[in-house]
Amino acid sequence: MASRDPVADLRRIAFLLERANEATYRVKAFRSAAAAVAKVPHAELAERAGAGTLAKLAGVGEVTARCVTESLAGEEPVYLRRLLSTKGTDLPAEAAALRAALRGDLHVHSDWSDGGSPIEEMALAAAELGHEYFVLTDHSPRLTVARGLTADRLRRQLDHVAKLNEQLPDGFRILTGIEVDILDDGSLDQEDELLARLDVVVGSVHSKLRDDSARMTRRMLAAIANPHLDVLGHMTGRKVAAAGAGDAAHRTARTRPPSTFDLEKVLAACVEQDKAVEINSRPDRLDPPKRMLTVAVEAGCRFSIDTDAHAPGQLDWLGNGCERAALCGVSADRVVNTWPADRLLAWTGSHG
Repeated sequence: MASRDPVADLRRIAFLLERANEATYRVKAFRSAAAAVAKVPHAELAERAGAGTLAKLAGVGEVTARCVTESLAGEEPVYLRRLLSTKGTDLPAEAAALRAALRGDLHVHSDWSDGGSPIEEMALAAAELGHEYFVLTDHSPRLTVARGLTADRLRRQLDHVAKLNEQLPDGFRILTGIEVDILDDGSLDQEDELLARLDVVVGSVHSKLRDDSARMTRRMLAAIANPHLDVLGHMTGRKVAAAGAGDAAHRTARTRPPSTFDLEKVLAACVEQDKAVEINSRPDRLDPPKRMLTVAVEAGCRFSIDTDAHAPGQLDWLGNGCERAALCGVSADRVVNTWPADRLLAWTGSHG
């Protein structure tokens, strides 16, 4: 039987573990093994598999060695087969239709801030999922725990993305962006000149989440009125469970109640300023809550359905947001990332 590609099998396992929100150490074991195996000539791998010495390679353990051995023998690794058989149920029809309409993801992180993978690895995974684009939204300077990008680092990232876009598969592009902190006074945590250069700006509250309702409302209204902001990220800041995979900042979080603010005023401002409300698909966020999402639909808001992905497998979390959106009556024509990139950029450009 012809040999399979053991590196591809190990990476596929890591992707599915990330998708299932499994613990980071399990994902890391398979990604590390894939990186180690990729450096070894095929003949040596086959020899080690026959001698039972694959686990002596740095970065390869007993479980990953077994997967490599099975792959080299032309067999789908048992570990991979088990993950594929339990990777989840199909979405309900309305949610599946909404998922099929999405062309991209407006909230994605890389290892330039608190993500776990390089930009190019995230981009290739998104292209394999059928995305036409994603917006790279690493954090802004204030969020030091997430290695937020200073102005100089963001400029370097913009140059790097421009080069990557010349190398990526046809039909896919990385759009430039940021998840910018909404500061205490509602201003945005990055230089105006840089914000103006970006394709998409997602603004989120990450600090003083327990501010009283009046103060939080003023803060959010000021941010929404800022011409650089396009999307209001994870609106309530709530956490519904500890994250299992991805990055240290999310892994250490526990449950957290939503912030309090005047929902009607905030939604009315989003409609007036033509800004989108994010439907965050992370299993530990699922923000906003369905009761708020229903009010936002009734208010006439636009939406973006995003993963807030910090690892390649998390890019496949869009179904979580689509299922909630469909339940609350969000139609595809109200979701800005169902649009082709040019229309999306025309919309974000209108805010400036």
